[in-house]
Amino acid sequence: MSFHSKIGLIQKLTLQKLVNFFYVFGSYYSSKYTKRNFNKGLPISLAIEPTTSCNLRCPECPSGLRQFTRPIGMLEPTFFKKTIDDVYKDLIYLTFYFQGEPYLNPHFLEMVKYASLKKIYTSTSTNAHYLTPEMALKTVQSNLDRLIISIDGTTQETYEQYRIGGTLSKVIEGTKNIISAKKELHSKTPHIVFQFLVVKPNEYQLNDVKKLANELGVDEVVFKTAQVYDFKNGNPLIPDNIKYSRYKKNSDGTYAIKNKLLNQCWRMWSSCVITWDGLVVPCCFDKDAKHQLGDLKQQQFKDVWISETYQSFRKSILKSRQEIDICKNCSEGSIVSV
Repeated sequence: MSFHSKIGLIQKLTLQKLVNFFYVFGSYYSSKYTKRNFNKGLPISLAIEPTTSCNLRCPECPSGLRQFTRPIGMLEPTFFKKTIDDVYKDLIYLTFYFQGEPYLNPHFLEMVKYASLKKIYTSTSTNAHYLTPEMALKTVQSNLDRLIISIDGTTQETYEQYRIGGTLSKVIEGTKNIISAKKELHSKTPHIVFQFLVVKPNEYQLNDVKKLANELGVDEVVFKTAQVYDFKNGNPLIPDNIKYSRYKKNSDGTYAIKNKLLNQCWRMWSSCVITWDGLVVPCCFDKDAKHQLGDLKQQQFKDVWISETYQSFRKSILKSRQEIDICKNCSEGSIVSV
């Protein structure tokens, strides 16, 4: 995380949030080293899903492929505000993203502003196709802290190989609009990040995207490794540069996850994901919400967080993480910031 983002986070801290952080920190490390589940405190970070709808058709994304088994829909402001009212006193970081394109939800920036007024650090990820001059101004006015723009190529030919249906010129135009809006409103936020998903077709453009970001005035560039579902026998998206790949090639020509799968996971004690319709799932790898730990339309958040269902899932992480399907393609440490 950049220095600017760290300062933004620090400015959101309160004594209660700090105390809760140390509760969570202590619970995780106690659980990790004793292999017994301890759980004190509430999450310091949440991701909430504005929508499952998307305008693009990216090949490794359930939303893009239109392959969800769960319903498609939009996060409702009333439900969102109720949820935030339950957690804001302990919550430090809120990501407005899981699946889909956040700007397709007409109430998205209204919800960002509400979270910001509750002194929560806010972030989102977008394909930037809807950042018109008007929407860019509204984004800055919402007090969004961090805006991640997906830009997976510096030429249209390369960009569209992964961002199918996308137009690179719209991404660049949207980026210019948000930078212009920040200048017009004399705002330091949002911190603008170019996120470059490294795949084989674009890995030769790493220096090009850093150059483009510098020319436009983007604050930060991060390179993210790509998750592919069918990797065992190779995949045309797996890059040659092992630094930017989640997978390694075995001596027999097959591929395997590069990172060792340890029986521990910080996310299970510090954060979770809430779908647009109120389901609580363990993390962003449970894209189809198969591991439902609670339903906020029926339960209070704290009751879900300390429920037997959630405690049982944490215990399974400590016992044998390799037996949990969503953990098998985990990418801890998958982002490189430059």
